[in-house]
Amino acid sequence: MLTIGSKVPDLLGVDSTGAEVRRSNYPGKSIALYFYPKDNTSGCTAQACNLRDNYAELLDKGYQVIGVSVDGADSHNKFIAKNSLPFPLIPDVDHKLVEEFGVWGEKSMYGRKYMGTFRTTFIISPEGVIERIISSKEIKTKNHAAQIVG
Repeated sequence: MLTIGSKVPDLLGVDSTGAEVRRSNYPGKSIALYFYPKDNTSGCTAQACNLRDNYAELLDKGYQVIGVSVDGADSHNKFIAKNSLPFPLIPDVDHKLVEEFGVWGEKSMYGRKYMGTFRTTFIISPEGVIERIISSKEIKTKNHAAQIVG
């Protein structure tokens, strides 16, 4: 599990268009790598749209946004198109990233237990080191961009 101070690999994954997503693609930028449970759900849509609406400010402040969920590329592409998302989404169907970053685990809703992704954002320095982690308990989906720059 990666924690504050951990070095992140350069290759983060392959986005929904099939392009490699590397830290080195964004020289001088910090990366806000955000993990979310599922495309097209209310909380995940609110979070993605808040990041979209504040994307220019995030870029101006030196942050590149990259989203990750265990949904497939087709689901991500529909989510991107429906919400006009300007940042890449990585389909993590094999659970490699969610497990590496320690955000996959047992969740509970209405007494039912299931495995899922804990909504978590990792702020990664331009040098590839995790500087800050915004946990699922802290994240405010409708105001997440301000939490990243704050």
